[in-house]
Amino acid sequence: MPQVVLDPQVKTEIDRLAQVRQVDSELLEQFAYFVLEISQQKSSKKAQSLKTDELKKAIYERFGVNNTSELKKSGGFRMATDGMDSLDFRLKPTWETLYRKFVGILPHEQSQEGYGCINGIDIFKYFKPWQVFGLDPKTATKNDVKAAYYQLSKIYHPDNLVTGDRAIFEQVENMYKSIIAGL
Repeated sequence: MPQVVLDPQVKTEIDRLAQVRQVDSELLEQFAYFVLEISQQKSSKKAQSLKTDELKKAIYERFGVNNTSELKKSGGFRMATDGMDSLDFRLKPTWETLYRKFVGILPHEQSQEGYGCINGIDIFKYFKPWQVFGLDPKTATKNDVKAAYYQLSKIYHPDNLVTGDRAIFEQVENMYKSIIAGL
């Protein structure tokens, strides 16, 4: 039998549902085990967050420097971070922000789910329009971009009373505009 154990409350609820819905309780129990096993597999596969030293190393490589003082003096870095809030290089969140902006998606933030996540991307942390739209930038046409945008805008437009969300819609719209401007 599976390595997971069902809580007694879950078993009670399975029995109740089996009676109410006239379904085999063993079938529901097997399904519950299946869901728990999948959940355990997903949680065990989740990537660990990078250590501060690993974040720094990636940023240093991106800007071709060897340490934080060289990074601060780098013209490319200063230009790239112009307009960003004040950076406190003593704090890990600063390095995570820089990693997100200049290197890529943090390993523990890949395939995210929940509010503001589209195609595994948290649109409030990452500006990755091609991934959010589910398109390949090398092969996508203007019509592909418009179709992907239309699909997402139908879901998140504020006038949609069920799934509409102004903040998400605005992020999607900004991503659409950035892609279209580059085509």
